[in-house]
Amino acid sequence: MFYHIYPLGFCGCPAWNDFSSPAGDGLRGIESLIPHLRRLGVDAVYIGPLFESTAHGYDTLDYFHIDRRLGNNADFHHLSRAFHQNDMRVVLDAVFNHVGRHFFAFKDVQQNCENSLYRDWFANLDFSKYSPQGDSFMYEGWNDYYDLVKLNGYSRAVREHLFAAVEFWIREFDIDGLRLDAADQLLPDFMDDLSQRCQALKPDFWLIGEVVAGDYRKFLFNESGGKRLDSVTNYELYKGLWSSFNDRNFFEIAWTLNRQFGEQGLYRNSLLYSFADNHDVNRVASILKNPVHLFPLYGLLFTMPGIPSLYYGSEFGVTGTRSPHSDKALRPSWETVVHSQSPVHSADLFNALKTFAEIRKNSPALQNGSYRQLYVSHEQFAFARTTDRETVVVAVNASKRTTSLTLPVRSNQWKDRLNGEIFSAPDGVLRLSLFPSWIRVLATVSAS
Repeated sequence: MFYHIYPLGFCGCPAWNDFSSPAGDGLRGIESLIPHLRRLGVDAVYIGPLFESTAHGYDTLDYFHIDRRLGNNADFHHLSRAFHQNDMRVVLDAVFNHVGRHFFAFKDVQQNCENSLYRDWFANLDFSKYSPQGDSFMYEGWNDYYDLVKLNGYSRAVREHLFAAVEFWIREFDIDGLRLDAADQLLPDFMDDLSQRCQALKPDFWLIGEVVAGDYRKFLFNESGGKRLDSVTNYELYKGLWSSFNDRNFFEIAWTLNRQFGEQGLYRNSLLYSFADNHDVNRVASILKNPVHLFPLYGLLFTMPGIPSLYYGSEFGVTGTRSPHSDKALRPSWETVVHSQSPVHSADLFNALKTFAEIRKNSPALQNGSYRQLYVSHEQFAFARTTDRETVVVAVNASKRTTSLTLPVRSNQWKDRLNGEIFSAPDGVLRLSLFPSWIRVLATVSAS
């Protein structure tokens, strides 16, 4: 289970780096969150971006120093060690597609133009045109956003600079993995080279790519069928997770789960990164039309195939909606989170998430089991997860009324892991009553 922290927001940092202030103490504040994460059942933290930048963190200017607004390298060394001492792995944001305009190599190009030693570091430099920012040359920006200068991934010097940074992060901070920002913009062989470098330094190092749309297989596997990345952000499933509740249409998420993880599923042998919200999308508590659906929605997140991730504050039902020009509402300080209002009782949601996490942690089927759909209608949905050790049946009801289901199963005895209720299915049919806006998670009971 991942816990996702956007540190510049979490720590309430200034929006802009003045490049002169002494190091802040935000990272020390994050350490105080560890007991809270332990209660939730978190065993991995995705945190970032962390390195010196101009504004939001994705406009890097120095890959070798922690952003002064958060602290310094010694602070993060200490924080990473504290996470590891509490059995939590640490995954950082790696922004390798682009840098900020204050990045040293770009400033050299600004000063020396065609004579710069770093002119090959950036994509599509054109010294016959002016940039929208007033530079005497044109360059490629990320999605035409010219505060983010695209690096030239073909450049060996660029690769060596970035790989040296990764080696530094592993040796200095003992990190366990990277989330590759804008992975769909990175060259395939760059990702292959990065994977090989990381595996050589730390054999169980974990790489995940941020990919919004497209075929995830080309990020999971290289051309020869070998592993490229370990996981991909499952944006396709993210949308179905909330819209199935809002639209009274579980056929949407059922279709996606079958497409991805069914018997002929595209990613049936892969563990994709699943989430209900993150630092780039509206908080799910602001999206759902019926706030009580937060409970069965998170029940699905923790029981469907994939690796569940919880965005900081969402365990309390925090709301937040992006504006046309700002993501600030999605990235509040922890102090704001603690004092915010929730559309549901925050303690109840926290306890439900804690229970879902514990059930998943103790279930081989929910961690790695196959997926098989059992039933789908507009407001009810059921599926089975199976390994050779157990089968778990998950049934969810989005209706405001108690509903009955009959499901075909292959075992006689079942126990609801949420309330301990025992069910028999001697004729191969499991008969269930589903409470309003709730979920059942039933596991096979071994014969004594």
